[in-house]
Amino acid sequence: MAGNAEAAEAFREIADLLDVLGEKFKPEAYRRAARSIDSLTEDLAAFAQRDELRTIPGVGQAIEEKIREFLRDGKIPYLERLRAEIPPGIVELMRSSGIGPKTARRFWTDLGVDGPATLLAAIDAGKLEGLSGFGPKKIAKIRDALGAPAAETRRRPLREAALVAEGLVARIRAGAPVERIEVAGSLRRRRETVGDLDILVTSAEPERVLDTFGQLAGVTVVLRGPTKETIRTADGLQVDLRVVAPESFGAAWQYFTGSKDHNIQTRSLARDRGLKINEYAVYRGEERLPSSTEEEVYRSLDLPWIPAEIREGQGEVEAGRAGTLPRLLEPSDLLGELHVHVVPGTGPAEWRGAVDGARVAGLRYVGLVSTEPAELPKLRRWVAELKSTAPAILLGLESTLGVEMEDPNADFHISRATDRPPSAEADPGLARRGFHWVGHFGIAPDDRAGAGRLSEWVSWARRTSVPLEVTASPFLEGLDAVAARRLAEAGGRLVVSEGTVGAERALALAVGTARRGWIGPGSVITAGPWPPSGADSPRRM
Repeated sequence: MAGNAEAAEAFREIADLLDVLGEKFKPEAYRRAARSIDSLTEDLAAFAQRDELRTIPGVGQAIEEKIREFLRDGKIPYLERLRAEIPPGIVELMRSSGIGPKTARRFWTDLGVDGPATLLAAIDAGKLEGLSGFGPKKIAKIRDALGAPAAETRRRPLREAALVAEGLVARIRAGAPVERIEVAGSLRRRRETVGDLDILVTSAEPERVLDTFGQLAGVTVVLRGPTKETIRTADGLQVDLRVVAPESFGAAWQYFTGSKDHNIQTRSLARDRGLKINEYAVYRGEERLPSSTEEEVYRSLDLPWIPAEIREGQGEVEAGRAGTLPRLLEPSDLLGELHVHVVPGTGPAEWRGAVDGARVAGLRYVGLVSTEPAELPKLRRWVAELKSTAPAILLGLESTLGVEMEDPNADFHISRATDRPPSAEADPGLARRGFHWVGHFGIAPDDRAGAGRLSEWVSWARRTSVPLEVTASPFLEGLDAVAARRLAEAGGRLVVSEGTVGAERALALAVGTARRGWIGPGSVITAGPWPPSGADSPRRM
């Protein structure tokens, strides 16, 4: 959805420029609209054609007019006027690490700074010294950011962040008395990329937990208080750890998991009921209501527990109030894994390892995939010689979409996506016998321009009835949650692949991406038995 991604980016820029100009409330309105547009499962143009733009959360009359201007002309005059009011150097400055729009405004209005060069000159002249909120450490960090921006603020792919979090949690458990430890934030919501990590702990010895956390190898302590500590890993990832009381754990976990929009909605519901909700508890006046579990927190708002992955302010609260929250895919729903690559030249020991991993994971079938047709006869002979095939072993062949690589030994075919989908009539892959789907889209997480390409693939899949893949592995490059939701809502089918059947499968990141897309097991082929219903003459096991 190129139009959606570009429109959302334009509204984010409007919000930043309004912050620089000192506007109080408008920036958040434009940011909310941008977040809503980013999460749409349909093109903005379709909403406009149906005259339904104002059904999008955060879109009122003024923003609707700007969306229509964007769709008609490819630009927004209001944005052009804002750009003309602000020096280009200020825009460059606020993209630096640690310098947001509001800080850039202070430098501009208070010090006459109009870009990175004049800010460095102001620092050298001592103009920041004594400025409210700018101590020596902060000034030093700003100087460093001007010389080397972005390194410490890059967002990590979900899989990378999850593995870091898993390691940190294990090391904290090993070094301190922990009763409960959980991740929160965007990692728990399974966002495609993660900017920082949030970890919550209950412990009878908070000091020991914080000591252990701050003394982990390769980390730098940024700040520490009685119950909170912030560290930065060697490669710049910020991690916040909070030690909370058991009776507050549910409130804290809910508070630090939900997106900004979700939490605004829950706090609004609390106010409507005469309640107050924060990271410590739910209160009715001075009375503290039960808040040790998330279920208790949501119950106080007359809501069912809402799955973490969909706490984005995109209709989940309304669905909870209406009793229409979907039954989302669970890791235990997956009956098979169909994307375990076989490295050319490997042999039975490596193949058996994959099969054993699938057995331990409780899967009914596992697909070993090769990009070399010559490997399949060897694999087929090995499978035939096995006395037991539990789980069932399937063989897959992978090639670029449109490249004919038929093989009688293949049970299924994976097509690597081309840059753009072919026309349905011209696609030779549709003539293949056996089960076939498309993955490897080559689009990095949170690539806003790439969202348009995924939209094209979803439209193609709807026309051709070819399933598409969801996977959290940065090397397999499946659909993101928005595209997956759009395909499922249109009646399309998905193959959910964790990409491995070993220990990392326990992270269930692809399942998390599917859940984030409101996907239930009914849309997922690998949540059903083999052969899948509707497959064209798949090989019998």
